[in-house]
Amino acid sequence: MCTNNIDYIRMGTTVATNALLERKGERCALVTTIGFGDLQRIGNQSRPKIFDLEIRRPNLLHECVVEVDERVLLVQNLANHPHDTTRLRQCLSGEHVFIEKHLDIEGTRFKLQQVFDSGIRSLAVVLLHSYIFNEHEIKIGEIARSIGFDQVSLSSQVMPTVRIVPRGCTTCVDAYLTPVIDKYIKSFREGFDENIDNVRVSFMQSDGGLTSINSFLGSRAILSGPAGGVVGYAKSSYPQGLLPNLQQPIIGFDMGGTSTDVSRYAGSFEHVFETVTAGVTISSPQLDINTVAAGGGSMLFFRNGLFVVGPESASAHPGNRFLTPAALCKTRTRFLPGCRQRAVLNSSVNVAIFLR
Repeated sequence: MCTNNIDYIRMGTTVATNALLERKGERCALVTTIGFGDLQRIGNQSRPKIFDLEIRRPNLLHECVVEVDERVLLVQNLANHPHDTTRLRQCLSGEHVFIEKHLDIEGTRFKLQQVFDSGIRSLAVVLLHSYIFNEHEIKIGEIARSIGFDQVSLSSQVMPTVRIVPRGCTTCVDAYLTPVIDKYIKSFREGFDENIDNVRVSFMQSDGGLTSINSFLGSRAILSGPAGGVVGYAKSSYPQGLLPNLQQPIIGFDMGGTSTDVSRYAGSFEHVFETVTAGVTISSPQLDINTVAAGGGSMLFFRNGLFVVGPESASAHPGNRFLTPAALCKTRTRFLPGCRQRAVLNSSVNVAIFLR
């Protein structure tokens, strides 16, 4: 497409949302401090269904864990610190850390090479106290890129916060989804001529704000599409200029092909800073949107005597389009009915009216 008459492009996408819901992200590995390899599996010990007789733990996004030999300790009282002062480091925050064990460079390189040889090309690096001391994470990133890893997400850059469990989970999300976003952006660019680099292209983030195409990351893109919907109906449907007691809150119901997103707007955007989406804890500013893996293109399965919806989606083969009541969503290998197709098959939808 010619871009001569295009000044700017602003868009949102559900690519990251769908990849997380359907677990179709990039294969990735977690790199963490030795002895803490199970920390993400243990989690924060929350039990939302404490009386459930069969609790199923959500699958982790990372495929394997690499424990690197390094250790950094926080210094609570510098005056009374008895250790070797040559290993003390002052951080940007003014706090001090003690490097109990420097990063084992060769050992780390050997372990990362093994991961690379297994076919994994994305890494999430999450070390203890890296939110204030990031030198070891940066060094691991340099080693990983020299080996050939395509995506290296450092927790000190993705979400430099104190708590390692949500920080680690968010970094794993970034390593899992950013390659998917990169592929989408590459495909998007190919639809335009070479002057697309001169066009201001912005993507909607989960918090409802815009970012440049080069700064669009997987951890900030999970609710990109749904956030655009919230901003859209807030501007178009909410009455302006009325007294507060005359204004009614709006409920947003956004049913797409893979997910359904529900939100509320009452004059200002409501943000949350830690959410659980598809069983994954994400510490990142987001609009308060509840997402479930059930959309118009979600596949229907018959399992154990019950119909099950999703989370797999028929996607675009041909997706939600149908020409006759007998049409089904087609995948690459088989035909499976989607929710909208099921509505046509059982006559819940009048096809003649629906296709006008």
